Amino acid sequence: MSARLFRLITCLLLLALPLAAARPQTPTAARPQRVVSQAVGTDELLLALADPGQIAALSHISHDGRYSPVAEDAKRFPALRDSDAESILRFRPDLVLAASFTRPETLALLKRTGVRLVVLDRFDTLEDVYASLRILGRELGQEARAEALITHCRTRVEALATRLKGVKPVRVLSVGVYPITAGSGTTFQDLCEHAGAVNVAAEAGLKGHAPTPSEKLLVWNAEVLVASGDEGLRSRLGEIPHYRVLPAFKAGRIVTLPGPLMSSVSHHRIEAYEALAKALHPERFK
Repeated sequence: MSARLFRLITCLLLLALPLAAARPQTPTAARPQRVVSQAVGTDELLLALADPGQIAALSHISHDGRYSPVAEDAKRFPALRDSDAESILRFRPDLVLAASFTRPETLALLKRTGVRLVVLDRFDTLEDVYASLRILGRELGQEARAEALITHCRTRVEALATRLKGVKPVRVLSVGVYPITAGSGTTFQDLCEHAGAVNVAAEAGLKGHAPTPSEKLLVWNAEVLVASGDEGLRSRLGEIPHYRVLPAFKAGRIVTLPGPLMSSVSHHRIEAYEALAKALHPERFK
């Protein structure tokens, strides 16, 4: 028997032990008390809704500010060693949160253990986020907290829409050091719809995340390039020929947003809406 298999069997046996002794005998005892989040997106939702005592562990990248917009808050809790089932089961969870992009073999193994598993699979729009918040609110026994957060989010989004009312949308293109462009049905499209922008890739018929059609970029007439990363990304983009020839790049019209916000699949994406809107329409924020 391999050492890895032995450790996994040990975790499964621990999971089978009664958890009642570890749970406080309070009116909230029916709520899950050892929740493990396997993905950074579920980390963000869990931290927003759960009582601290309900959280057993967060994803293995939860503490890394390069990927997690909640890294500082996440450091109050243990992080998984990895994203696999063995790492999760070490914490004897009574609820595991995962995303549809979690490795299938990990999901299959967790299901076989019988642990309560919630897999969130809708991320593209803010309405998808609200649906996820409601699902998680019910699972955690925190329905009122979920509804309060949704109301707060709606208020922020409505305030931003009021600021941007009547603006001429700016034509934007998502760019990066990898040859992938975001079209319709992506979080970038959702970002554009809330920030007073037109996603030129979606306008041209590109769907999802697809290889960058370098021969078409010039005719898309992007006015501003939007990237996730730091200011140093600009020089790296300049090494890519099909970006270097774009008028927007030559004119320095590049907006960089923090990667964790631009790729967020939770309510934290609203911060990206606001940041991009301010960059594209600064006159509305004076």
